[in-house]
Amino acid sequence: MMQRNRGPTRSTHGEVTSSVSSAGSINDVGSVSPNDHHIQPHSDEDRDSRSPSLIVRMAGTVLRNRRDVAWGVRFIQKISDCCSIKLSPAKRDFWYQVSVLFITFISYTAYHLSRKPISIVKNVLNQNCSMLTPPIDFIPTNNTNNWCDWAPFGGPDSETLLGTLDSSFLFAYAFGMFFSGFIAERVNLRYFLSLGMLMSGFFTYLFGVAFSRGIHNIYFFIFAQAMAGLFQTTGWPGVVTVVGNWFGKGKRGLIFGLWNSHTSLGNILGSVIAGAFVEYNWGLSFIVPGTIIGLSGFFVFLFLVPKPQHVGCTVPDHEPQATGSESHTSQAQNYQSTPARNVRLPQPPLRNARRTYGSVGYDSESDDLEESSDSNYHIRDDTPLISSYLPYDTSNLNEIISPPDEVKIKAVGFFAALRIPGVVEYSLCLFFAKLVSYTFLYWLPRYIGNSTNFSAQQAANLSTLFDVGGIFGGIIAGAISDMSGMNASCCAGMLGIAIPMMLVYQSYGTESLWANIVLLIIVGLLVNGPYCLITTSISTELGTHPCLLGNARALATVVAIIDGTGSIGAAVGPLLAGPLSDYGWKYVFYMLMISDVLALLLLIRLVSHEVKRLFQERRQRRENL
Repeated sequence: MMQRNRGPTRSTHGEVTSSVSSAGSINDVGSVSPNDHHIQPHSDEDRDSRSPSLIVRMAGTVLRNRRDVAWGVRFIQKISDCCSIKLSPAKRDFWYQVSVLFITFISYTAYHLSRKPISIVKNVLNQNCSMLTPPIDFIPTNNTNNWCDWAPFGGPDSETLLGTLDSSFLFAYAFGMFFSGFIAERVNLRYFLSLGMLMSGFFTYLFGVAFSRGIHNIYFFIFAQAMAGLFQTTGWPGVVTVVGNWFGKGKRGLIFGLWNSHTSLGNILGSVIAGAFVEYNWGLSFIVPGTIIGLSGFFVFLFLVPKPQHVGCTVPDHEPQATGSESHTSQAQNYQSTPARNVRLPQPPLRNARRTYGSVGYDSESDDLEESSDSNYHIRDDTPLISSYLPYDTSNLNEIISPPDEVKIKAVGFFAALRIPGVVEYSLCLFFAKLVSYTFLYWLPRYIGNSTNFSAQQAANLSTLFDVGGIFGGIIAGAISDMSGMNASCCAGMLGIAIPMMLVYQSYGTESLWANIVLLIIVGLLVNGPYCLITTSISTELGTHPCLLGNARALATVVAIIDGTGSIGAAVGPLLAGPLSDYGWKYVFYMLMISDVLALLLLIRLVSHEVKRLFQERRQRRENL
């Protein structure tokens, strides 16, 4: 095969890097020796005892230097080197994965914590002042029932104005979501998340300043909400892509179900923190959460590792496990999965994979590569295309021939991502599922306050039970998905049960405190289960679909499309809930039940495919007996 030597190239982060040709190898300090013909992997002991000064990621032959590693991680690496702390490759991968789960969990908990205050503060921005004692210096006016309201939310259009605050946040969030995935695929996710969290905290803090400064301009509140919503879009594509980079397909549903409890935990903490200040200084209900998310953003900047390649850990397998007796392929794949701090070896591609799956997101320049005539290749028809060609000599796996050329990977575009099977159906389904979830998120404390005699703080605390049910719903949905492999059927089942349960809650939830508690937990479980599953495990599976041919730069785009479409529904729900509540809360619940019916109908085709596949697998098992 013809070799082409290329000059310096620019990486996705703007750094000038060098291509690796077949006439060079990487030594310990990251230099290329022109006289060596093979890349010799380091021993496990060498890998674990040194922090890398240069990391080579062969999926596109990108050379990264230490500036990609967070300051906090580099400090911990230096401490471990000084103390001679050595871990096996498996343990090292495990602890990095634990740290990634923990940091992203804290990160998105802070995101949701800072979204919750507006739903709590609504009860004091507009309330029934006739039940309160006016201050001594109060001068009676014609409208004595609104003396305690915060202008401009004291008029007859108060519900509409409060709904406008929700919509300004959520429509800005939905608009920005379609662009955030595009940006996230092209920048360092550590910077992306850190900046988004700092700016989200700033605008949340700014909203709270209105209390101490006596600001009553509706456009100030709309601006603060819209900008906060825009920067909040950095959260979901960022954290899901980071977790997807570190974890393969095995038990992904359960892992994401447990991890996704950050959404409900953030809502609970946001409700408790905002509720603690709402009755005497509602400005602190925004200032404290804004400060928390800002500090969390700095923590992310110091310690987050977006990709395992940045610290030389094992790159997870996003494809189904290999089957059959192709020994050569299996050996090559096993060698590739071996952790190495300096060299990352990809699987060899074939044009047959392109013919099988199509081509999404690959630069046409990579078509210059010829097929290998190496007799050692035994590639299955279902082998996905990975972005670099590397011939293996399977007779001696310690001797690896270097890659002949650089293959450029380009991020998958918006319309290409829409062609991935299932993206459109799940996006539209999430539109209605998120409409229901966010209507509860923003209007449940208001509903409890209006339908019961609870105070604003008590209504805030009681509303957290919906999110407690959401934690269990996400875990149960993820576990069922892992055991059955039937994502659409799991979502459809929970949506179907949620429809009558919302009617039961609306009819009997106010009968007693215990009825409210039990029904809120059940409704939260059923409403948030499908929503959590679609936005996490299902989105990640679609972002690593076989039709992408191993291109890992589609995940954030797919997540942004699905969650962005859902966010439009999240904006529409609270916008409609305000005017509908003027006619009676039962009409709000009718809207929620109709939305769940439509979400269920959108999954019918996917459910039918899963049922057919289940019967085919059972028939094949009976035939094989």
